[in-house]
Amino acid sequence: QVQLAESGGGLVDPGGSLRLSCAASGSIFSFSAMGWYRQAPGKERELVATITSSSITNYADSVKGRFTISRDSAKNTVSLQMNSLKPEDTAVYYCNGEKILPLLGSKHYWGQGTQVTVSS
Repeated sequence: QVQLAESGGGLVDPGGSLRLSCAASGSIFSFSAMGWYRQAPGKERELVATITSSSITNYADSVKGRFTISRDSAKNTVSLQMNSLKPEDTAVYYCNGEKILPLLGSKHYWGQGTQVTVSS
């Protein structure tokens, strides 16, 4: 059973920083890609950043230059460093892992989410 567990959310002032971490129950090498998504109240879940098993990264335009995604294979974790936070970054942030399964194709796994609130 694949499990992803997020940590590191909280309340921060505008302009502040937070670091989110996602711990996988097994090796992150088993994932073709991992990433962070977020969902604000009344909005659809949206991609924030992804990183492939080859460490190729992709970011939403709204977070480019402010957020950095990274992976630590030794610790089986994926992290999201968030700087220069804005009130519009307020959302529940979800860790995602994608596996390519034989004959079944792509399968996505999700964590339970962690709340990030940017407010003074």
